[in-house]
Amino acid sequence: MSLPRSAMGAARQGGAAGRPTEPGQRRLPGAGALLAGGAVLGIAAVGAALVSQHGFGMEPCPWCVLQRVIFLAISLACVIGLVWRSALGRRLAAGLGLLLALSGVASALWQHLVAAASASCNLTLADRIVGAMKLDSFWPDVFSARASCADAAVDLLGLPYEYWSLGLYLLLGAALVQVLRRPTAR
Repeated sequence: MSLPRSAMGAARQGGAAGRPTEPGQRRLPGAGALLAGGAVLGIAAVGAALVSQHGFGMEPCPWCVLQRVIFLAISLACVIGLVWRSALGRRLAAGLGLLLALSGVASALWQHLVAAASASCNLTLADRIVGAMKLDSFWPDVFSARASCADAAVDLLGLPYEYWSLGLYLLLGAALVQVLRRPTAR
């Protein structure tokens, strides 16, 4: 008995749901795993920043605080994608998260290339956004900028701190692109 041609093609490609059917074939993480990982990574990034601030005295500038807000917003978008279990919901959440990750890339680059050379961050875009959100009065230990951009320009393991953020934003963006590329809501 032979399988119809369409069934044989689906078996070779990993089945209809994209699951591997041949031994040794690796299964790529599903959209849910990527979204969960994105949510955890965003929260972990803010946790690391808080340890740096409160444990090692590395006070944040407005651009640092804005990046914390962006990481938490990416995490929220990922959680929305996990809760909204349809393919459309996951794609919308991943699209929002990707836009946020791109804004994080822009903020990290701006912080390194422009703001770190400035003596003051007062009235910059980051300062205005954080101030308009009133997060610094709601939760000052997390969202209050306490240093100038020049003072906050520190290295961690030989790399500027904002480059670590940049790398995490790129990683999150790549994961969210993969969610957008998934054919189903796995």
